[in-house]
Amino acid sequence: MVTVIEVKKNTSESNTNLIRRFSRKVQESGIIQKVKGKRYNERALSKLKVKAGKLKRLTRRKEYERLAKLGKGVVKTKRFGSK
Repeated sequence: MVTVIEVKKNTSESNTNLIRRFSRKVQESGIIQKVKGKRYNERALSKLKVKAGKLKRLTRRKEYERLAKLGKGVVKTKRFGSK
């Protein structure tokens, strides 16, 4: 998507006023908002990856529950940076 914004200088217009008019047109066009919105847009994971991740979490949870029933407490280690 390409949007061209063009501003021509009037005869008695200062450079600062020209820049101000240009920036106003850019803001009104919404180009900056669209770019910022797409900045962190991530692709959706494939169904296979989602399913594999869910299965992995379920098996890990069942293993923790099994160890807890046996009385073998799961030792949680501190992560770096946490207090």
